[in-house]
Amino acid sequence: MMIKRTYLIIIALIFAFSISKGQSFKFAHVTDTHVGSGTGADDLRRTVKDLNTLQGIDFVILSGDITEFGADHELKLAKQILDSLQLPWYVIPGNHDGNWSENGANTFRRVFGGETFFFKHKGFMFLGTNSGPNMRMSPGQIPRENLVWMDSIFNANPDKNTPLIYINHYPQDSSLNNWFEALDRVKTRNVQLALCGHGHTNKMYNWEGIPGVMGRSNLRANKEFGGYNIVTIDSDKATYQERLANGTNLNPWAVIPLKNHHFESDKGSYPRPNYAVNKKYANLVSETWAFQDASDIGAGMALYRDLVITANTSGDIFALDSKTGKKKWSFKTGGKVYSTPAVSNGIVVAGSSDHYIYGLNAENGALKWKIATEKAVLGSPLIHNNTVYIGGSDGVFRALNVTTGQQKWDFKNVKGYVSTLPTFYKGLIIFGSWGNGFYALNAKTGALVWEWNNGQSNRMFSAAACYPVAVNNRVFVVAPDRFMTALDAKDGRVIWREKRDTIRVRESMGLSLDHKYVYVKTMDGDLLGVSARENHMEISWKSTLKLPYELTPSAISTNGKVVFVPSHSGLLSAVDAKSGRLLWQYKISNGMINPLLVVGKNGLICSTMDGKIVKLKF
Repeated sequence: MMIKRTYLIIIALIFAFSISKGQSFKFAHVTDTHVGSGTGADDLRRTVKDLNTLQGIDFVILSGDITEFGADHELKLAKQILDSLQLPWYVIPGNHDGNWSENGANTFRRVFGGETFFFKHKGFMFLGTNSGPNMRMSPGQIPRENLVWMDSIFNANPDKNTPLIYINHYPQDSSLNNWFEALDRVKTRNVQLALCGHGHTNKMYNWEGIPGVMGRSNLRANKEFGGYNIVTIDSDKATYQERLANGTNLNPWAVIPLKNHHFESDKGSYPRPNYAVNKKYANLVSETWAFQDASDIGAGMALYRDLVITANTSGDIFALDSKTGKKKWSFKTGGKVYSTPAVSNGIVVAGSSDHYIYGLNAENGALKWKIATEKAVLGSPLIHNNTVYIGGSDGVFRALNVTTGQQKWDFKNVKGYVSTLPTFYKGLIIFGSWGNGFYALNAKTGALVWEWNNGQSNRMFSAAACYPVAVNNRVFVVAPDRFMTALDAKDGRVIWREKRDTIRVRESMGLSLDHKYVYVKTMDGDLLGVSARENHMEISWKSTLKLPYELTPSAISTNGKVVFVPSHSGLLSAVDAKSGRLLWQYKISNGMINPLLVVGKNGLICSTMDGKIVKLKF
């Protein structure tokens, strides 16, 4: 009996050891398919057809940029093609699926069933997360709700010895604003490999000791066939072999040892965001309160009495006590919200990617009215004289009664979708769209007064993210094509339009309180004041501020004495409006700063894309 019991124990130990080491298997790593681009759909069809001929492939991982623009029809086409795949497949979005998405990155979840995945296979765990950035140009960012989800997955799977393979679209470095939050989490486990796409090439990495692999794009590019990678997992190594969609296997190009790196014992020092600037200026600016949401926040804020009202990507419109930062009420919509709420007559108005515009009681968040649209509503509402002006993704710009939600008029000829806050100027409603359209509508009737086009064919260059600045009978815009343009407010005629290599404007701008300058922030981190009166791009004011490479489209704000400059890395800069001298800086987080809320002479409420809201006193 003792011999039999000993034998059974030995067999159990051998079995447990084999499970902990994992079993041999193969899977396909397909990435950057870009359905909607020139050959994207055909290249994916070829790859699916080729995969269906293979034996011994257990599943397929698709690591983002499934589509070119995250458009509804692109996502549906991609899903249709992938449904013909005769293997299990797992998919996450990339920046192209969310950053220029007409649906607010909401359709991806609906079409594919989610934006994350987790599964176990032959002794390994596979975990994939979204990468962002969603709807706002910035470095990538793993959504806050994905990190919370990751925590729940690990809590539900407490065995820390099971080998883990982590998948994200981006390299796990400063390409992501919050790379460290993901790495710190997976390093509590036996993470042995991390996979990504994004760079369209086969490449090996080391991310804080975690072996990393970037896979080639599925696109054919300038060649006859596209391709992907076959990954063979053995007990102690992962082998990457490129395969073309015509069935040609190329030589293996990477062999990565798989082992437990015991990161719990790692004493290495790795780059992390630096908050030393907060101590440097502690006598000039301080934090009154802070609130951390469980989701991303991609909207600005509105102030109603003692309430700060904003929204998040879990679909919540919610209010915080402006004195304490405590949550007072929350209303759930059916989709991600990127629309900055506006308040008037006790009604909060915001759009949602669930195809509705909402009017809520500002006191308690109770629903007063909601208006159905054909697609997501990503634009922010402007309320003027009891009228809500708001653009959607269905090619329609609407004017609604703020109290009842009743439609006053609509303009149905918008090219592309609207994600900006419109500007009211001398009876005109002025806004851009992501179809290279730029419009001035009669505020009373919705009739088109004039339309301007920047001449670009690529919608990525649209003057659609900036908040138009209107002053001195001119309308100023900046765009990703790096042009700044001054239009005649009366007829849309171009007064001047300039692009300079030394002044690389993009999407962030504002207006000085005295209306002398149009503030612009360049991609090289300069803050400039462009004359609001000259007939050319005259730099009339310049700050001493010098930021690193900078992308965030959030508007520049001022209280007249101080100019507040947001950044894509959570650093807020305050500049003297008269001299341009840097006064102070405050680092809120490492996420992109949303549109700011100036409160009185010495108060500011700020939020960042990673869900943090702070009230500052200066």
